Amino acid sequence: MGRFLYNMNTSVDLLIEQVPGDHGAGAWLRIDEELHEDFNALARECTMFVQGRVFYEIMEKSWPDAAADSSLPSVVHEYGQIWVSKPKVLVSRSRSSAGHNTRIVGGDDAVAQLARIRSEVDGPIAVGGSNLATQLLAAGLLDELVLYTHPSVLGFGRSLFHDYDRPVDLELMEQKRFASGVTLHRYTILPVA
Repeated sequence: MGRFLYNMNTSVDLLIEQVPGDHGAGAWLRIDEELHEDFNALARECTMFVQGRVFYEIMEKSWPDAAADSSLPSVVHEYGQIWVSKPKVLVSRSRSSAGHNTRIVGGDDAVAQLARIRSEVDGPIAVGGSNLATQLLAAGLLDELVLYTHPSVLGFGRSLFHDYDRPVDLELMEQKRFASGVTLHRYTILPVA
């Protein structure tokens, strides 16, 4: 059975963007080569990517071009190649087509469709998008959090989860510090008792 893991860059106050529409590209991020190598390793580890529409549309704007452009830094070019080649599931009510090895699920039973996908594959499945991650968490389907915490406090902005107000117990599986000051915390989400 697969495992849904939500990996995200976040500030210390668990915000993923400060300015609406910056889509995690704010100046507060400290993404260097070492950190990008870790992103690539995690992406290679994943069986597939499941992404909400907004997150997917951000990814499809840049990573196919990066995959084709060998003049880019090697970690960026490699991530583009990984993203393009991995199977992807786009969760959307409004899109009817997508390229880059992507299938679409949507409608009122999207979470049930994702549960079925999770039961049919082995290995980690990367989840992209706070709304999607919140829906999976509420359904008891989110298995892990992989947080790259940047040493910044944003004070306001979009949070890691969207409108989720129940306590969640976690077990720390891994932590790491990067030279940039970013820390990785990988957690298992414990079942609700």
